[in-house]
Amino acid sequence: MSMMRFAAGLALAVTLALPARAAVDIQEVTSPGGLTAWLVEDHNIPFTALEVRFRGGSSVEDPLKRGAVNLMTALIEEGTGDMDSLAFAEARDDLAASFSFSSDQDSVGVSAQFLTENRDKAVDLLRQAITAPRFDADAIERVRGQVLSNLRASEKDPGDMAGKAFNAQAFGDHPYATSGDGTVESVTALTRDDLVAAHQATLARDRIYIAAAGDISAEDLGKLVDTLFGALPATGAPLPARAPFDLTGGTTVIDYPGPQSVVLWGEQGIKRDDPDFFAASILNEIMGGSRFSARLMTEVREKRGLTYGIGTSLAAYDQAELLAGQSQIPNAKVKDAVDVIKAEWAKMSEQGITAEELAATKTYLTGAYPLRFDGNGPLATIMVNMQLIGLPSDYPKTRNDKVNAVTLEDANRVAKSLFRPENLRFVIVGQPEGVTSTD
Repeated sequence: MSMMRFAAGLALAVTLALPARAAVDIQEVTSPGGLTAWLVEDHNIPFTALEVRFRGGSSVEDPLKRGAVNLMTALIEEGTGDMDSLAFAEARDDLAASFSFSSDQDSVGVSAQFLTENRDKAVDLLRQAITAPRFDADAIERVRGQVLSNLRASEKDPGDMAGKAFNAQAFGDHPYATSGDGTVESVTALTRDDLVAAHQATLARDRIYIAAAGDISAEDLGKLVDTLFGALPATGAPLPARAPFDLTGGTTVIDYPGPQSVVLWGEQGIKRDDPDFFAASILNEIMGGSRFSARLMTEVREKRGLTYGIGTSLAAYDQAELLAGQSQIPNAKVKDAVDVIKAEWAKMSEQGITAEELAATKTYLTGAYPLRFDGNGPLATIMVNMQLIGLPSDYPKTRNDKVNAVTLEDANRVAKSLFRPENLRFVIVGQPEGVTSTD
C-alpha cells in the first residue's frame, strides 16, 4: 500500500473527441424496490457499464479479524450456487461479460460491463455471485495464499512501510490506523465463518451507491438493480466514527537498506464539502500537482536534481482528510529535499500564490475536467464516486464554474490555514544521510 493510495482521485484514459461529455445529463432513477441509481443513457454502443459501491469497506470489520473484507472480496468470483470457480469463470466468459470486485478502507466495489444482448443472463450470474458466494474451502486456501504472499512482500516494501507508519501515527485506534489488508497473522487465522460475517457486514442495501452508463433505459435499470440487490440484507455493520488526527510535526526515520529513501509527508487536509475546497485544490495543484510546472517539481527536481518525481495530493477518507506528499530520493539528497519541501510549504503559507499561477491552474483544471468523461466505464465510475462524496447530479455542469469563482484573495487566505509547515510529519524509510527521528 503506497502512500498514493491515500488519494481518491481518478486516473482515466482521455481523448479530445468528447469534450461535451462534461455537460452530460444524469438521470436519478428510483427502482420499484426503493433503491436509487444514477444513469446516463447512451444507445450508440450495445453495452452497459455498471459501478456499485457499498460504503464501509474494511473499516467496519471486527478489529480482531483484520483482512476479512479484503479476503472475502477476492473470493466473490470463486464460485456460486452449483458453479465452482472454474465454472463461474466459463459462464462469465461465455457471456462476454466483465466483473471485478474490490475493497478499501471505506467501500466494497463491484464493477461490471455486459452486452445488451446478454444483459439478463449476465445480471443473473452477477446476482448469484454477489448474494451467494460459495466460499469453498479450497478456494479460500488458494486465495488466502495469494493474499499472504502479497502481505509478506508488503512487509519489505519501503513505500508500504512508510504508509503504514504514517497511518499508525495519524489515526490512533481508528481502523484507518491499520491496513485493511490485514497482517500475516490475522489473515492466517480467518475462518469461513469470518468471511460470511464480513459479507453480511458490508454488502447491505442501506449503504449502496449505484451508477450505470450505456445502452439501458431508466425503467430497465430500476428492474436490474432490484434483481441484483433485492435479496441483500437491509442493513450492515455500523459505520466508523470520525477518525482522530494525532499527527504532529517532526520526522520519523525507519531504517531500511538501499540506495534511496521513500519520503512521505503530510498534515491534516480539508473536507470535500468545505466551501474552501476548490481553493485548496488549486493550491495543491500549484504545490505538487500533476504538471511539471508544479512548485515542488520545479524546486526539487528541475533546479536541484534531488529526485526524479515528487507530488502532493488532497487525500480523503470518509472519516479523515490529509494533505500529503511522497517522493523517492537518493539517501545523500534526502536532507536537502526535506529542507526544500519545508521551505516551499512555508512560502505557500506566508506568500500564497501569484495571479499568473492562479490563471494558469484554472485553465488546466477546467480544460482537463471534461476529458475524464470518455466512455461508459469512466463515466459510471465518476458518477458513483460523486454519490459517495455527496455531490449533486448536476455537479459536472457546475464544477468548472466553481473553480473559476476562486479569487486570488480566496486562494491566499486558504493557503495560510491549509499549509502549516510546523505541522508537517515526515516519515522516511531508508538510510537518509544527516536525517534522524525527532519527537
